[in-house]
Amino acid sequence: MKKILILLLVAAAISAFRPTTAPRHATIFPVPDSILPVRGFCIGAPHKSSLDAFIRFIREELVPRQVNTLLLRVDYNYQYESHPELRENDALSKADVKKLVQVCRQSNINLIPQFNLLGHQSWAGSTGRLLSVYPQFDETPWVKMPENYVWPNDDGLYCKSYCPLHPEVHGVVLTLVDELCDAFEAKAFHAGMDEVFYLGEAKCPRCGGRDKAELFAGEVTLLRNHLASKGRALWIWGDRLLDGKTTGMGMWEASLNNTYRAVDLIPKDVVICDWHYDRPDKTPVYFAMKGLQVITCPWRKAESAQQQLTDMLQFRATSTKVMKDRYQGMMQTVWSGPEDFMEEFYGKKEFKTPADTLKTQSRCFRVLFGDISKL
Repeated sequence: MKKILILLLVAAAISAFRPTTAPRHATIFPVPDSILPVRGFCIGAPHKSSLDAFIRFIREELVPRQVNTLLLRVDYNYQYESHPELRENDALSKADVKKLVQVCRQSNINLIPQFNLLGHQSWAGSTGRLLSVYPQFDETPWVKMPENYVWPNDDGLYCKSYCPLHPEVHGVVLTLVDELCDAFEAKAFHAGMDEVFYLGEAKCPRCGGRDKAELFAGEVTLLRNHLASKGRALWIWGDRLLDGKTTGMGMWEASLNNTYRAVDLIPKDVVICDWHYDRPDKTPVYFAMKGLQVITCPWRKAESAQQQLTDMLQFRATSTKVMKDRYQGMMQTVWSGPEDFMEEFYGKKEFKTPADTLKTQSRCFRVLFGDISKL
């Protein structure tokens, strides 16, 4: 009888969901962490020139919406002291980062830095800083960056990877990870590791012919163990751990190069950020049943985000005690820098048609956290 009452209460809350826009400075009642432990927002880290505007955004928009986790994609947007050759222009200083740390601490927001590891070492026709400075780390040095990038292409080039078995690569990347986590005073670190298409390539003298799942799991485990030795948790995107062929999810939101078997090889305390942008796939159940904590991550489709929130609440309400807390919550992803997002969010960005405004990151964010505020 008690279980039936709980289910009815959850169903009533879910049926009341409507798309909503929370006004600025709105008074929103606190959402207990027991209902939705992670209420996250993922975005590129601001550059120095827009830092103050982004801090205002945190105070005026994230805090009233009860966001309790802020994931910042930093990569080379920090003035690294250990490897200054890898800094971007206009990168954040340590003092700049401390301003972010302070506002998040004051607002009870868990601040997590991200640095893309393994994959995403290039984008379109540009090579990232790591492989530009240390080309010996390249998994596919024979694949040359094109002047005019197109997809698909004969080389299967989407983003380059570093070779996880290069004997010197971790001496560099782990130093960067430690420095970044220290600056952000972080309890967790996000390593990216999504959309890894180049791995265990036949022509690689170190990992050619090796099991791709074991290579992927080996990198995850190495990173997890290093972070754990310093009291920090590892977060990653979940797409490489899903079977793209069996599920029909394909090569982007899942894996077609057999890395998916790594889900059974990685430590169980790795946190999975499970992104699905076209459909509200029920993969959190899969990750939870594998013993992993999972966070659902929408992007631009507000209606999908609403369904994903409904699912997350149902998973938590109807699971066993063992499974319940593996369903950690929701995290809105923004695949631009804060400068572009804030322009869109505050209505300063022009769209070609009114219909274009219905499929935006900012609308999805408003709708998702409007629904969360009703819980």
